[in-house]
Amino acid sequence: MPKPIALMLLAPLVLIAAADAPKIPEAVPDGKPVSCIPIIQIRESRVRSNQVIDFVMSGGKVYRNSLPYSCPELGFEQRFGYATSQNELCSTDIITVLHSPPDVGGASCGLGQFQPVTIDKKYR
Repeated sequence: MPKPIALMLLAPLVLIAAADAPKIPEAVPDGKPVSCIPIIQIRESRVRSNQVIDFVMSGGKVYRNSLPYSCPELGFEQRFGYATSQNELCSTDIITVLHSPPDVGGASCGLGQFQPVTIDKKYR
């Protein structure tokens, strides 16, 4: 009998955790997706979830990257690194989740296309 009780207690906890998950700000597409964005123009990146990153560029333009697959712990850690020999970050590049402390690498995940979007300024 203890096993069913334990399962019944865990189910509500899972539902509460899902209800408290941060909401990804809605974004309205603002042009055609591009494969690469210039690194020098990236002002900041905002990790929205395990699968969504917004790149805010110089001048305020925002590119949303929806990774083709969920990247474990990206949404929790909110940090990633990348290495590229080009002056652009491209959909063919790989990001690595950074764990803290210490700054060690976690999952490595591929990027998707960079979709220019308009997002409400309160979420930037």
